[in-house]
Amino acid sequence: MLSLTPNALTVLRKRYLKRNEKGEVVETPEEMFRRVARHIASAERLYNPHVSVEEWEEKFYELMTSLKFLPNSPTLMNAGRELGQLSACFVIPVEDSMESIFEAIKYTALIHKSGGGTGFSFSRLRPKNDVVKSTKGISSGPVSFMTVFDAATETIKQGGTRRGANMGILRVDHPDILEFITCKTKTDKLNNFNISVAITDKFMKAVENDEEYELINPRNGAVTGKLRAREVFEKIVEQAWLNGEPGIIFIDRINEKNPTPHIGEIESTNPCGEQPLLPYESCNLGSINLSKFVVSNGDGAFINWDELRETVWLAVRFLDNVIDVNRYPIPQIEKMTKGNRKIGLGVMGFADMLLELMIPYDSEGALEIAEKVMKFIRDTGWEASEALAEERGVFPNYKGSIYEKMGRKMRNATVTTIAPTGSISLIAGCSSGIEPIFAVCYFKNVLDGEKLVEVNPVFKKFAIKEGFYSERLIEKIAEKGTLKDVEEVPEKYKRVFVSALEISPEWHVRMQAAFQKYTDNAVSKTVNFPRHATKEDVKKVYLLAYKLGCKGVTVYRDGSRENQVVEFRKEDKRERKEFKYVTPRERPMKVRGVTYRMVTGCGNLYVTVNYDELGLFECFAAMGKAGGCAASQAEAVSRMISLALRSGVEPEAIIKQLKGVRCPAPGWTKEGIIYSCADAIARAIELALSEISIEGGVKGTEEGSEKKSISFSEKRALKGVDRIFGICPECGGTTEIGEGCFKCLFCGYSNCY
Repeated sequence: MLSLTPNALTVLRKRYLKRNEKGEVVETPEEMFRRVARHIASAERLYNPHVSVEEWEEKFYELMTSLKFLPNSPTLMNAGRELGQLSACFVIPVEDSMESIFEAIKYTALIHKSGGGTGFSFSRLRPKNDVVKSTKGISSGPVSFMTVFDAATETIKQGGTRRGANMGILRVDHPDILEFITCKTKTDKLNNFNISVAITDKFMKAVENDEEYELINPRNGAVTGKLRAREVFEKIVEQAWLNGEPGIIFIDRINEKNPTPHIGEIESTNPCGEQPLLPYESCNLGSINLSKFVVSNGDGAFINWDELRETVWLAVRFLDNVIDVNRYPIPQIEKMTKGNRKIGLGVMGFADMLLELMIPYDSEGALEIAEKVMKFIRDTGWEASEALAEERGVFPNYKGSIYEKMGRKMRNATVTTIAPTGSISLIAGCSSGIEPIFAVCYFKNVLDGEKLVEVNPVFKKFAIKEGFYSERLIEKIAEKGTLKDVEEVPEKYKRVFVSALEISPEWHVRMQAAFQKYTDNAVSKTVNFPRHATKEDVKKVYLLAYKLGCKGVTVYRDGSRENQVVEFRKEDKRERKEFKYVTPRERPMKVRGVTYRMVTGCGNLYVTVNYDELGLFECFAAMGKAGGCAASQAEAVSRMISLALRSGVEPEAIIKQLKGVRCPAPGWTKEGIIYSCADAIARAIELALSEISIEGGVKGTEEGSEKKSISFSEKRALKGVDRIFGICPECGGTTEIGEGCFKCLFCGYSNCY
């Protein structure tokens, strides 16, 4: 019987289950799993016309409904439906021509529309200010073209069930590397990209020896200059400390493990970095829920290896079948994907497994379990792929591959990948990927401002069993955020139930390296730092990741996104120390103003902005003839804006806070997208500020004041401020940061940061 948590049901209803033309859910979770199982089982007939497809359907259905294994989100969403695109990861080549660049954008649109994520290497593009022979002009460089990809993604992701995400990669020896490293310093740019620097062994050696290294123009292979390696490395570290980007990938190490070097060189990965792929290659992923394989008896808890082996064999067959029934966005991707037949079987629920076994995440025992479990899955997965090769044949590009040299016949060029599992771990009701638990207990926002406490189920089980469980204790833990100073909890549980931020960065890296040792592709893992971590701490982690054999690393310092906003307003910090409450100035009998009709997804919104001799004074918003929630929220927002204006808050600050706030129903205008009622109000204030300045209605403009209106093209407000502070923009739930994404713990929302 299918047993799902309330959070799992929320995620499924919101993103996965079929809907009719009215947007109503018309599918149950059981029906979804049945739909997927039937479609994936249909591949069996391609190899045996007499096979019992129904028998395989039942096996796949049981595999998923037991929550022992789940495929990646596009498979759950699209299998057995019209779209039919089942892969999560894609890499699209970007060659050094305008035709290639815009072809890549077109392919990206098709992939994002179908629910996939895309990776790009921009390393082949000529550097900024380089010559363009055909036009006698100069190149604008890779970073400028990334903004075009970003804008396309922004438009495409307004529809569909899964937001588009990109990975942008540039080699460390590209002449524009310094511009790339700092391209996301401001959080209002490239919000649909994670970025990583492709670091070479040659560069790392130069860092070690404190030497210079050469920059190479990809257009002609010419050396354009030299940089001191340590200075570039320090800049990468500084930016990662500042806001988590860029990450780094060790590109030479990735290509050392390339199973088909005769087919091409790997230049990029998928958006979360765990799946290195050749140009035009895709990969479908799936994850085993390790928490389901811990068995308890009178002697304690242990791992059921036999059941795990059976699950791995079935999961490999499932993922191989996906390749055959998949509907690919473009022919080039189908050809490359079927040529290598890469699959990525990974894990989730690893932290839960450790908790059940009473093993601390940051311990040698945990590293031993990690290596043992992943080696078992890798070895068993290879055995299953070999068996499929006997039954169905080796992958077409086998000749010349590393497996031919090993004398090992394989159905799949790769078998294992450790993915982040953001949404599918919510469905499975387990911890994400190989990450430690987010928290033992934490508050969840629900309707009417009420807060409920979420409790780790393993902790709750032990607490009840040991007799120290109480509602008061759970609230106390949620308020503190840690068990550290909670006297009621026995020490042995305090040592085991530690959250991500309580674990030192070194242990995060060591855990990633333990899994990487037996993973064909790569490992998605975020190294979490406390807020007070230094740049030197980040540097040590990068060097350790290289030393221990990781293929890349992503870091995040707690609160660094919040710091990023504050970083650009240092005066605010000083002013806040002398903060005093102010009284809003009173409304005069008569004020002047303008009214704008703004098109939103909820209907026409009429925004009136009034001003007096001191500047913008108040704002009113009315939702056409509509009432209900949208109208009341628009009124509430405008009242608070009026209060802020009358209290002396700069209009620019209000615009910055509201512009770009999203709702599920954007409005489309000739000027662009209106993301929500709040966004519409911000844009109306922006227009009023500009027009009132022209009219001379604001004090200071007559004297050539430096205060200027904010144009649409000159500035974009800091999008994602809610996410910075840990609030999901869709459901209001708690978010965490990992693998280059904000992830909601309740509704499954995710986005690049």
